[in-house]
Amino acid sequence: MPANVPTGTSAPAVSDGPSWPLQLAALLGFLALSWAVSLVGSIPVRIATGSWYSQMELAPWSPPGMMFTYVWLTLYAAMAVAAWLVWRQRRLPRRIALRFYGIQLALNLLWPMTFFGLYPLLGSAALWLALAVLAALFLAAILTVAHFGPISRTAGVLMLPNISWLVFSASLNLYAAVRN
Repeated sequence: MPANVPTGTSAPAVSDGPSWPLQLAALLGFLALSWAVSLVGSIPVRIATGSWYSQMELAPWSPPGMMFTYVWLTLYAAMAVAAWLVWRQRRLPRRIALRFYGIQLALNLLWPMTFFGLYPLLGSAALWLALAVLAALFLAAILTVAHFGPISRTAGVLMLPNISWLVFSASLNLYAAVRN
């Protein structure tokens, strides 16, 4: 028994996770990583918006451009908090869950690079390729939810709006691919 615990009392509880300063730093790190992906992914979007994209036939249900910014910033924040909730859980294996999170973040970055970045080079083929990336992203997001949920139900739930938005995005991507 540690010297600082008087005889006849129980030992102090063992911490289940990292200290609060480390947890706060990790949360800020997950947010920074997610928003960095969002920022880098927005570069080809911003370049395209003033050029060829304004000439495309878009789905009638396409929301205004600024809505995408607000939705994605919110979704990336929710995904970061979900990853943080999984990261801070020490009792259950989380390595595979966080790998799926990393894969879906990478695919989130690849999609705008494909849709917006490759369109000037490949034309409509880029839109079909982007749809394939989106399908892989959807699968990765589903697997992320499936692995996050058992570790942290809240984390799994925080990832669900992303899946809904991916389905909506796929409808916009498919419409653009078919009509352009």
